[in-house]
Amino acid sequence: MKAIWKGQVLAESEETVVVESNHYFPSSSINKEYFIQSDTKTHCPWKGEASYYSIVFAGEENKDAAWYYQSPKEAAKEITGRVAFGRGVEVTD
Repeated sequence: MKAIWKGQVLAESEETVVVESNHYFPSSSINKEYFIQSDTKTHCPWKGEASYYSIVFAGEENKDAAWYYQSPKEAAKEITGRVAFGRGVEVTD
């Protein structure tokens, strides 16, 4: 699987985990040069607190386009150490 925004590969892995139709990529598979930490936090009743990254590429920013659960609840432990994408980031095989 690949996560792509504006033609740039943000992450690539054969070991994604799918939760609620989102592919969670291993943190080690993301191209960290395109990610900046966001202050945004959200809460999911069964996964826990999500933190976000904004994507920066070619002078453009896609705010809060990637998220992760630092310490997910037990029901979502399989996404520990993984990052998912939204906001126009294409995930494809």
